[in-house]
Parts: sequence; C-alpha cells; structure tokens
Amino acid sequence: MTRATRLARVIQLAPAVLLGAAILANGGPLLAAQELRVLPVDEAAQDPGFFAFRAPLQRAIAERDTATLLAVVHPEIKLSFGGDYGIDTFREQWLADPEPQIWAELGTVLALGGRFYDDSTFAAPYTFTDLAGEVDPFEALIALGDSVPVHAAPSADAEVVAHLSFDVVRHEWAHDDPIPEGWTAVRLDDGTLGYVRSRSVRSPIDYRAIFSRRDGRWRMVTFVAGD
Repeated sequence: MTRATRLARVIQLAPAVLLGAAILANGGPLLAAQELRVLPVDEAAQDPGFFAFRAPLQRAIAERDTATLLAVVHPEIKLSFGGDYGIDTFREQWLADPEPQIWAELGTVLALGGRFYDDSTFAAPYTFTDLAGEVDPFEALIALGDSVPVHAAPSADAEVVAHLSFDVVRHEWAHDDPIPEGWTAVRLDDGTLGYVRSRSVRSPIDYRAIFSRRDGRWRMVTFVAGD
C-alpha cells in the first residue's frame, strides 16, 4: 500500500478574493496532487464579538430556528453570480421547501471554520481559498481529514491504494461507469484513479458564507457556490 502524502510542501493558504470576484482568471494545470495541502483553520476566536455572534447562529441552525437565521441575513445578501440578491430571494431559494437544505449546507459551512479577510469580514469554510493561484478550482478537491482512504473501486470493501492528509487532489470527471451515490472519483499525482467518500472531500468553490460587520453588527452578506 502506498501513502499519498509525500508532500513537497505545505502552504498556509489565504482566503480567496471575496464578495464575488473570480477565484482564478485562467485556471492553470493542476499540481501533482500531494504537493499542496489545505490545513483546517478557524480564526473566529480572534474576534470575541464574532465568536459570540457565531455560536447562537450555529445553535439556531441545529434547532432549525428560522427567525434567528433571518435576523442575521443582510437585506441585500448576495446569493449568486447572476444577480440573485436580497432576503426575499433568500427565503424563496432556501426556506420555501418543506425540508430546507439551508440547515445542512450552512451548518456544514460553519462547522468547517474559516478565516478573517480583514477586521470586519469573515469567510467560511476554511476550504474556500484560491489555492495560492496554482490550481484550477473547478478540478480541485480538498481532503477533509488526515487519513482519508482512497479506494481502488467505489466500495468500502475495495483495496485502499492511498491515504490523503488534507491534500488537494484532482476531481476525475471523466469515467466510463456510473459512480454510486456517496462516492467521488479522484486522480492522484502518480496517475492512479481512486475513489473517496464524497463527504470526505470538498471543492474550494462549494457553498461559502461571507460575514461582514456593519454599524457594529455582524450580518451574513453572501451565501454562494461556484465561481
């Protein structure tokens, strides 16, 4: 068994350009999969005010408290790169269904920590990053653990061919056979095709939340996915 964590370097990555700017203007070739890692970080405690704001928000998400959630949504919240704005649109997109997905999506985003972009802007999760400008974010996936098994086939019983430790790997979009739900195909730096549990990796341009302090009050000003 090989271990896919022979790393040339570990980069402490800064947040991507926030509030809608493109993460990369032109995506270059992906680095060898294990040459880059994104380590977990949560800077929330650096600002006691933000930390005190986030804790009840996380509790409200766990309790599905719509009123508390809406109280922190900015009236002009950005919801897409196509012109979707505002708290009314937020209600329509995220709270209209009998089983709103906002609780799972935003809960995951906040559980994965984040970084301050400046004294008044916090971006979550920590996986939202420009990957030092060296990786096409549409091809990249970030392992969410320090011993994520990569299997030879999309099955827990399949041979483990590598382990990932917060590594950046290539999302293998092209494959002949359908992949079972809950599994994702990845390509390692040596060309090996492998499969990981989908919950164990995350795209750097998956859903993220941007919080801004305005007039002394923290509000969620952006909740988007994509680039």
